[in-house]
This record gives sequence, C-alpha cells and structure tokens, in this order.
Amino acid sequence: MEHLILEFQQKLRTINQNFERYLVKEIDLKDRLIVIKGARGAGKTTLLLQLAKYYLPSSQCLYVSLDHIYFYNQTLYDFAKNYELLGGKYLLLDEVHKYVNWSREIKLIYDNLPNLQVIFTSSSLLQIYQSESDLSRRAVSYKLKELSFREFIALESKIKLTNYTLNEILQNHQNLAYSILEQIKPLPLFQKYLQIGAYPFFIENEKTYIQKLQNTINLVIESDILAVEPIQYETTIKLKKLLITIASSVPFTPNISKLSEYIGVSRNVLIQCIKILQRAGLVIELYKDTTGIGILTKPEKLYMNNTNLMYALAKENSDIGNMRETFFLNQFQGLHSIHLSSVADFIIDQKYTFEIGGKNKTPKQIQDLSDAFVAKDNIEIGYDRCIPLWLFGFVF
Repeated sequence: MEHLILEFQQKLRTINQNFERYLVKEIDLKDRLIVIKGARGAGKTTLLLQLAKYYLPSSQCLYVSLDHIYFYNQTLYDFAKNYELLGGKYLLLDEVHKYVNWSREIKLIYDNLPNLQVIFTSSSLLQIYQSESDLSRRAVSYKLKELSFREFIALESKIKLTNYTLNEILQNHQNLAYSILEQIKPLPLFQKYLQIGAYPFFIENEKTYIQKLQNTINLVIESDILAVEPIQYETTIKLKKLLITIASSVPFTPNISKLSEYIGVSRNVLIQCIKILQRAGLVIELYKDTTGIGILTKPEKLYMNNTNLMYALAKENSDIGNMRETFFLNQFQGLHSIHLSSVADFIIDQKYTFEIGGKNKTPKQIQDLSDAFVAKDNIEIGYDRCIPLWLFGFVF
C-alpha cells in the first residue's frame, strides 16, 4: 500500500486550483458514499484529485485507480480495511468499472467500515441503480458534464467569468452580454469551442485534439462499453458505423427499419445500441415528451452529445444548423428537462420554447407564443426575445 500512497502524493503535486470544474462546489462531502459519473475525458480524475488536495484532509485521504496492477491479486475490500486501520478516512476510487466486483465490495465497505467515506468515479455507462448490490439506497450520484463554453474560456483565456441561471439569461441577457464583452470577444472563442473545447485535453496540444478525441471514442466503445455491456466485439464495429451516421445527419431522425438494415442488426438490437451510446455520453436521444418512453422506444431525434464529436467523426459533413442545435442541447442536457418542440426546436422545463438559428433568424415562427425565444448565432448582443447563442454556454 505504501507505493500507492507515494503515487497519490506525486499526483497531487501536479494539481492546482487555478481552474475548478463547476461540480466541485455542488458536491456535499458529508455523504458517506458518493459517485461521480461522466463521459471519458470529461475530467473526473482531476476533479477527484482537486477534492483530495483542497477540500479533504490529505493526510487521511487516498486516491487510487482500480485498473492499477495492485488489484490484480488484492481485493478492494481488504485494501479499504487495511487503509482504515492506518487511520484513513477518505477513499477516492477511480475507474471502478474496471474492477469486476466493484459494487459488491463497495457495499461491504459502506456497511462494515462506517468510519471510511468513499467517493468513486466511473464511465457514464455505470448503472448504479441496477447494480447487483443495490447501491442506489446508499450512493449519492453526481454527473460531470463536459466543459461548458464558460469553462473553456477560463482555461483558454485565463479569465474567470460568472455562470448564470436560465432565468437570469432570459430576463437580463443584454446587460449580461455587455458585461462579458468588456472582458472578451466571445465569437472567435465560441467557434473554437465548437471544434476543440468540450474536453480539457486541448490544453496539451490543439493540433492533436481531434486525434485524441477519436482515440477516446474508440476507448469508450472498445473498452468501457465492453466492460459493462453484454455485447460481442463485432457489435462495437456496428456502434462506430452508427455513430458516424448520426454525426453526419442534420440532425438525425431515425428510420429504424432502414437504419437496422444499413447497420446490419435487428430493430431491437439497434435501439439497444442507441441507448448504450447515450449512456456512454456519445449521443443524446430526444423526444417530444416523456410519455410512454420505454427501453425499446425509438427516439424521435438523435444528436451527438457535443459538437466536438461531430467534428471528430464527420468534419466535412458537419451541418452548421445541426452544430448550433447540438451546442444548445448539450449545455442544458442533465441540468434542465429538454424536449423537442412541436412548433420550434426545443422546449425547456415544459415552459420555455426556443428556436435556434443564425443571425438572420427572425422570431416570426414563435411570435404568437409566450415564453418563446430565438437563440441566434454570430451576434454579440441580443435584443428583445433574440438572445446570442453563445450566452447559453454560461449556464454552468
């Protein structure tokens, strides 16, 4: 165990507080069992290490990844028990889905080691509420999204800006935009964010960003999905084919019969594949409402999870209208309820209707609706019910 503690101390030296994800302030560290889920590459490991360095007593805290060779011949439960005997209070576990009996042993830790708090992370695919050991009654769950446009600005320009609620943006968007414009020019940064801003590894090398993102997609499909889903390796090839089809569409309204024939799987398998890709943080299924949505219900529209994935998978076929809608959808996904609108593009919280478009888009389509707005691309300042699209990148 000593070498794990030394490795942890070395990792902490690389962590600073210059930039923190939005989720850091939302996690209630009083809970004994916390899970942080999120797509591969979203920054879960860095988040854990920042919690360890700045928000927990480092002398009583230990971070370890469960794909470490230490666990090839050691059980997680015995490791946790020994760490508690050494005076440990906080155990931070990364990549738990790489450990075969993760749910059973975490339950044992929770039940038998009451003085040890556990915070663990895993792929979005992890189904806490369907695990064999029923952690749902024990674990408090958080979802870490990819970088928002606001967070990208903080990393790219070293300028920390405030996030705003949806209501603040709707009621005061002109003044908010003016205050931001005093510090940055948002439009060039916004175009960059759409291509290489959703994942923090753009910091290392912008030129290899797309290649790294493509490698991440392959890892999600060939490693993460296979670790938690009972599918054959051949199906992963079909998942990639499905992803490229979705990324190249405008956006994608699935014809299940034609698509299942094209991909080479049955209707039910195709729908299951779509739901796997959503749990993996690669696509978003969208419906007009939630009535009757079941495990074999086909989505009314499919989007890539973020615009960077579109560039990585279908650069020459990326449609600007789809890009704008995908950005807007991504910023609200998981924070507000969002559905397809029957008269415009989206409806948020069953109340606010949004049409997404370029700078020449008019509010004619929504003029007779209350609580309806146009999110316009390529404008710095909005007016009346027309709001700059980029400003919705400040909701977290």
